[in-house]
Amino acid sequence: MTAAPPPPPVDVDPRLLEVLVCPVTRAPLFYDRARGELVSHTAKLAYPIRDGVPIMLPEEARSLADGE
Repeated sequence: MTAAPPPPPVDVDPRLLEVLVCPVTRAPLFYDRARGELVSHTAKLAYPIRDGVPIMLPEEARSLADGE
């Protein structure tokens, strides 16, 4: 079975990106447009963005691999 393709790039309001922080560490998030995720390097988690809405639940986040 092959992995699902990444979601199409989604534009996120820059003002929203300024106020969102990682719910685990309260560290800033970095927007990965290609993957449609908000990334917390501190927590090593990537939060998905679905239909333009960031899903800020740790249990919905993807764990980052080493070097990501």
